[in-house]
Amino acid sequence: MSSSLPVLSGQELVRIFERHGWTKARQKGSHIILTKPGSIASLSIPDHREVARGTLRSLIRYSGLTPEEFQSLR
Repeated sequence: MSSSLPVLSGQELVRIFERHGWTKARQKGSHIILTKPGSIASLSIPDHREVARGTLRSLIRYSGLTPEEFQSLR
């Protein structure tokens, strides 16, 4: 990945993924579950002050976005 991924909070990630059609389904403990119609995957976003870059990279992959598309949604 050529572009460096930012350090974001869980709440910031939820807002970014909501702009791409994901909706908050529920929250269990410190994890927010997002779903999207037509997608078999769900995203489990940790509600932390800083989400690790490796976790962010996995969430982007599972969402079907490229890192570049994700950066443009910010």
